[in-house]
Amino acid sequence: MLGIAPLRPGDIAEIAAAFAALGWNKPATQYERYLSEQLRSVRDCLVARCDGTFCGYLTILWRPDYRPFREASIPEIQDFNVLPDYRRRGIGSKLMDEAERIGFARSPTLGIGFGLHHDYGAAQRLYILRGYVPDARGITSHGVRVNWGDDVKIDDDLVLYLVKAKT
Repeated sequence: MLGIAPLRPGDIAEIAAAFAALGWNKPATQYERYLSEQLRSVRDCLVARCDGTFCGYLTILWRPDYRPFREASIPEIQDFNVLPDYRRRGIGSKLMDEAERIGFARSPTLGIGFGLHHDYGAAQRLYILRGYVPDARGITSHGVRVNWGDDVKIDDDLVLYLVKAKT
């Protein structure tokens, strides 16, 4: 059974341990910061559990760092992760359903960004199938728009941002 709930203090150690087991750099301090931001209404963090076991999460940042979203008051869905053993079970879609329910209650438009590396292929496909479209500002690298002729490194910070309007 899948459950989705806001991040709680008791979730932090389990989440950090799950990512450490994968060799991913997602320390407990990251989730402590998310919890602090959640308590101050800066960010919401939704945690998915399958039969009581942590399996994924995402966050909604209400005032994003990405300037076009921030200036237009578009909340951004960020840091969306489903553990590899739980992928392709609809967990990501359920997390997105809940994020959109919460986000659209406060804003007519939601934003999301994705890395352009092939590791993000499943997320890229999911967002497009859910109706997200490019924000028409091109790609960014480390938060700065990439212009014609620029050389960029392909890493997690080479991003295309998308938006979705409430229907």
